[in-house]
Amino acid sequence: MRLRLKICGMKVPANILEVAALKPDYMGFIFYKQSKRYAGGLSAELLMDLPLNIKKTGVFVDEDLAGVAGLATEFGFSAVQLHGAETPEYCLELKQILPQETEIIKAFGVDENFDFAQLKAYEEIVDYFLFDTQTPDHGGSGKVFNWSLLDRYELDKPYFLSGGIGPEHVEDISNIKDKRLYAIDVNSRFELEPGLKQIDKLNDFKNKLPL
Repeated sequence: MRLRLKICGMKVPANILEVAALKPDYMGFIFYKQSKRYAGGLSAELLMDLPLNIKKTGVFVDEDLAGVAGLATEFGFSAVQLHGAETPEYCLELKQILPQETEIIKAFGVDENFDFAQLKAYEEIVDYFLFDTQTPDHGGSGKVFNWSLLDRYELDKPYFLSGGIGPEHVEDISNIKDKRLYAIDVNSRFELEPGLKQIDKLNDFKNKLPL
């Protein structure tokens, strides 16, 4: 399988350029003010100048539609990741106001009580699901959820795997046989501090993944 790599939680300009040189498939920028990785101070020009083959992804939590659409236009996002309690109706309306080529990724925190049946309502609307560790902080916990819970996932929609993934998980990822696994999403386990990524560590991880 050809996995994609998403590096999320970017906010330091020089570090963004260093990560871009690694040529990840996606780079994530969090526009949630309560996040330690809030990217609101970034220059739109900086992001516009990133290589076109890196899909710049704006990450939002229960943001109003106009706010998402405005920032997606300002920063030239290729994808929008929704990490809150956004409904299927919200996702559909957003899909209708964003450029047609903009990908919509709907994130869900997974634990033993997660109801996979709720995903059916989103299936025909979003482009991808993202499965993360259930946390009140909407991600960035550094904790891995029990991946065997994904055995309960019955839809065909491809997904991003997220939640506390670090260098030690390369072998486990390589052993996943699920063809729906589209991308690996990494963040806090590759940081010197919130928003500042370790380039050597990321490069080593990327080179070992089945990308």
